[in-house]
Amino acid sequence: MRITPSKVAVSALATIATAVLLAGCASAPTATKTTASPVVKGFLPCMVSDNGGFDDHSFNQIGLEGLQSAAKTLGIKEKHVQSNSESDYAPNIANLVAQKCTLIITVGFNLAAATKAAAAANPSIDFATIDDSSTDAANVEPITFRSDQAAFLGGYAAASYSKTGVVGTFGGISIPPVNIFLEGYAEGVAYYNKQKNKDVKVVGWNTTTQTGSFTGGFAAGTEARAAAQAEIDQNADVIFPVGGPIYQSAAQAIKDSGKSIVMVGVDADVYFTDPTVRSILLTSVEKGVGTSVSAVVKQAAAGKFTKTPYVGDLANQGVGLAPFHDFASKVDSGLSAELDQVKADIISGKITVGK
Repeated sequence: MRITPSKVAVSALATIATAVLLAGCASAPTATKTTASPVVKGFLPCMVSDNGGFDDHSFNQIGLEGLQSAAKTLGIKEKHVQSNSESDYAPNIANLVAQKCTLIITVGFNLAAATKAAAAANPSIDFATIDDSSTDAANVEPITFRSDQAAFLGGYAAASYSKTGVVGTFGGISIPPVNIFLEGYAEGVAYYNKQKNKDVKVVGWNTTTQTGSFTGGFAAGTEARAAAQAEIDQNADVIFPVGGPIYQSAAQAIKDSGKSIVMVGVDADVYFTDPTVRSILLTSVEKGVGTSVSAVVKQAAAGKFTKTPYVGDLANQGVGLAPFHDFASKVDSGLSAELDQVKADIISGKITVGK
């Protein structure tokens, strides 16, 4: 089964032709047009990570891969600095400003405030924010995703696979780019129930109250493991951890349980970014961070930076569901066709995702 034609690997980016969802937004530059353009003199693209680090096997890592891929294609240098805590955000951005970066990309909603402040103080420098669209500053381009659309497919698949009739999800921090995954997942389960006259239960997120289970951060550790264990104790046999490295603790809890429990990865196709969890990975809900970053860098390098939002969705393949890989023979034989239809119905507007 393959819902998107992309495959994210540690050594290679997904080839997602990301365009823009919002009406009136400019189309994303194609690789041919962008790489054919001359690079603006002195152009130096840079990046600041969230506190998950660039080795998170998730959005920080694939964001960096996108930056490095673009730099290699353009034949230029790049700079990147890692944040180990929230207190690093502003100093790291200031560090890159001091190094004369001409485009600074900040990875994650948590860097929004620091990015806005730096952009206001440095109007001659361009910025791009991942997962934050709350600014209309002329020198800030938001990169966002309809992750709920892809998570809807993940929830439908999880409900179809579940043998216990209980599936779980939890997040790192209760912020919009995390909650959108949880909501889409739960909506996908609800749609499966409606279509199949089933009653698969979701633990870890309540669509009515918009509240759920959160670890309080994005680091792997005891909190993430406890969150996963709580859902295992509630008989969940499919768990969807949303928040970078927290999936690693969930995977350990699943393996230690000795039960037939599987996990849904997030952001990248975790089958490739972290082969150690392949034995329990049903699929992954993908967000094209890497290719979006690469396209924005190439666009800015050609002197075409814009504050127009860059939004990935199912229609432009900016988000999607990864293949079932080792579980392809274990899912229902009709699931792939059902998911293809659900995807088509979301794109056409027949199915509405999001409250």
